[in-house]
Amino acid sequence: MKDNKIIAAVIVGLSLILFGFILRSGIIRFIDKDRQVTVKGLSEREVPANKITWNLSTYVTGDALPALYNEIQKTNQVVVDFLKSNGLSESEISILPPDVDDRISNRWSNEYIPFNYKLTTPITITSSNVDLVKAIVMKQGELLSKGIALGGNNYINYDYTGFQDLKQEMIEEAIANAKTTATQFVANYGSKLGKLITADQGQFSIYSKDENPSIMKVRGVATITYAIDN
Repeated sequence: MKDNKIIAAVIVGLSLILFGFILRSGIIRFIDKDRQVTVKGLSEREVPANKITWNLSTYVTGDALPALYNEIQKTNQVVVDFLKSNGLSESEISILPPDVDDRISNRWSNEYIPFNYKLTTPITITSSNVDLVKAIVMKQGELLSKGIALGGNNYINYDYTGFQDLKQEMIEEAIANAKTTATQFVANYGSKLGKLITADQGQFSIYSKDENPSIMKVRGVATITYAIDN
């Protein structure tokens, strides 16, 4: 009986020691997990757009579809000749099939409509020569003298396609800025920055500046987690 009590005491003692070890390890992991800092580093660049897309449209109205189709073809050719005479190549000009609006069949009231059909042709100019296209846009009024009125679908988009050339440099800068921020942060608490735990380059965005759409802002954010040393 005495031996059984001794064995039971030993088992209880070992269990307490093991429980204490497990508890201590959990606390250490909890503390280690908390003794870290996560910061974001920013990198930004402003670059001129190297791609421009100009969307415009032509239209004609009337009652006879065959005649309107011939008319819109002639109208589009005038526009293409205008664009090419100002320096654009055939490959930079894309013309889609005309869209037909049957205005009488689709009307919602008995209001008088002076013509049955409206044919609209979307035309897209895509070029890496941004300055040339911008100059042509300013001259589009010359088409009026040729009897061509452009439709309301007339707008410009700018883009920058050289992001890959900047990406690595911007990631390194964002990480460096994050480390500087983290170092200053932990120094305020009398600690030192430890090893890097995780690094996430985050997301990059490219967008036009409101005041000058042809200037693109490239923005990247890196999220970095460091350990904090005593």
